[in-house]
Amino acid sequence: MEATGNGVIGTPATITSQGLSTGGGLGAIAIRGVGKTFKTGKTSFRALDNIDLEIRANEFVTILGPSGCGKSTLLRIVAGLEEANEGAVCVDGDSVVGPGADRGMVFQGYTLFPWLTVRQNIEYGPKLKGVSILERRAISNRYLRITRLEPFANRFPKQLSGGMKQRVAIARALANGPKVLLMDEPFGALDAQTKLEMQEALLDVWEKEKTTVLFITHDIDEAIFLSQRIIVMGAGPGRILKAYPVTLPAERTSEVREHSEFLKLRRELAALLKHKEE
Repeated sequence: MEATGNGVIGTPATITSQGLSTGGGLGAIAIRGVGKTFKTGKTSFRALDNIDLEIRANEFVTILGPSGCGKSTLLRIVAGLEEANEGAVCVDGDSVVGPGADRGMVFQGYTLFPWLTVRQNIEYGPKLKGVSILERRAISNRYLRITRLEPFANRFPKQLSGGMKQRVAIARALANGPKVLLMDEPFGALDAQTKLEMQEALLDVWEKEKTTVLFITHDIDEAIFLSQRIIVMGAGPGRILKAYPVTLPAERTSEVREHSEFLKLRRELAALLKHKEE
């Protein structure tokens, strides 16, 4: 039996007329046997090989790995921005065959419309869907409040700091009501202090929204601080090395970075990544 829209042989996941089944829920992701090879002329590069991963609804999962391990490529496949050569991806039983409103994406760069205010950027997606102005205003009010941007609603992106711009990008992605929030090193360009502040802000938003989050980073401390589970990838070709549950207290404050479990997991992750790079 073949997965809808992918033309590949089914794996142990149940395959329905809608796609692979992950067992229900909102925002559950199933990645089955995904492989990706890039070809340029007569040369080819194997970016991903046989990726199998399940993410539960409302879970915060981080993919950690060095540059070149294929983690961003995998995220783009889940987003529907890149097509896998092998395997299948689904969200809540529906096969991913392209971009969809069930998945919101936040990039490292500040992908805001410079000619729109903060509020207008947040309302842009609902406006395209034909949502009424009153409903759009209620949506933007909600996410301005959640991301603590209310005082800046009428400012333009050029008037904002880098951290504020990423808050707007997160609010804009959430305003479309996605089941899954996909984040590709969104804080990588920020200074150290702003990065820490944005990590705490993101967890605050996630606590309120309970959206499934798949987050990409090469920063070990960031991965531990944010995640419920960390998936470590290695390169040559990109593959999953190991998964680590994060058993830190649910409330992640700055003090948690000195927690014995945090320090222990940091050592384990650093040792694994160093070993694979040698």
